[in-house]
Amino acid sequence: MPNTPARLETRSLTRRFGGRAVVDAVSLTIAPGQVTCLLGPSGCGKSTTLRMIAGVETPDDGQILIDGAEVFGPVTALPPEARGIGLMFQDFALFPHLTVAQNVGFGLKADRAARSARIGELLERVNLSGYGDKHPHQLSGGEQQRVALARALAPRPRIMLMDEPFSGLDNRLRDGIRDTTLEVLKEEGAAVLLVTHEPDEALRMADEIALMRGGRIVQRGSPYHVYNSPADKAAAAFFSDINVIRGVSRGALTETPFGEFLTPGHADGAEVDIIIRPQHLKIDFDRAGRGPNPTPMDGTPARGTVQRARFLGRESLVEFAMDFEGAKLTASVPGVFLPKPGTVLWLMIRRDRCFVFPAQRASHASA
Repeated sequence: MPNTPARLETRSLTRRFGGRAVVDAVSLTIAPGQVTCLLGPSGCGKSTTLRMIAGVETPDDGQILIDGAEVFGPVTALPPEARGIGLMFQDFALFPHLTVAQNVGFGLKADRAARSARIGELLERVNLSGYGDKHPHQLSGGEQQRVALARALAPRPRIMLMDEPFSGLDNRLRDGIRDTTLEVLKEEGAAVLLVTHEPDEALRMADEIALMRGGRIVQRGSPYHVYNSPADKAAAAFFSDINVIRGVSRGALTETPFGEFLTPGHADGAEVDIIIRPQHLKIDFDRAGRGPNPTPMDGTPARGTVQRARFLGRESLVEFAMDFEGAKLTASVPGVFLPKPGTVLWLMIRRDRCFVFPAQRASHASA
């Protein structure tokens, strides 16, 4: 969000355990009303980053600023309660002996009338009007999550930190709860840092994604940018299945069974990995041993034999054993397309949907 002052900023935030940096020089800026998702696999350091910002974990180095004022750094170390930060976690942490209204109003410093008005406003905003006298055990998981959201927002925090808040919910509820939560957070204008290991959640909710791996942020940008311009092979694979075609770059071109690919920036003789997502493979029928004609956009077709086809609801997944080099490729197609094992088909690769990276000998299934 250009030209908007940062509500939350971290500068080279670092945390070490046993001499190893589990968070390594993490720098973030989040504006009021912005949702940033800290995305990455388990153990990459994202929850530790969140706890340092909250003040429940002490950094070994770096700075944390809120509205330009240092809350942690060489000079200052404010306690959690002085930072104006709201927290939401996976387990909701509602008080079982308190009513919904009492949970929402817990810790709210206001007179009785103002307190009651704020509780009523928030319960209406999360679609729980009339639930104030109920206790947490009388609510569904989704309702409890909305109570936890209302409670976290009650004191009007400048910053909301959320650590996997939806992972305990039933899949059928999750999307609706996410949308409600996002709408309320945007209305409140808090800067939001959401920690998640689910790419779909980050893509659905974030204004910006910070992809984390091994304690570092490896890529930052809009969901569109991070998905469509991955920083490396592992970043591409974190968001979806990928197919990998290996070749050798010569004169900024790499020859493959699918024709030539432009591979500028790679040295002559360097091995490269050409990455294509399953949904960007094109399938065509066999015509007495011949496939479709080559095109500039899709290159040369290559022949494969169906090994397995699976129907997944909105799409079908078709796995191929290719004629060349024993390669295995997977294509996903909308709707019901379930060719029988042994069917010969031709595949083509969209040039504008490929990524080219230096070849990696080790397999990277996730970031």
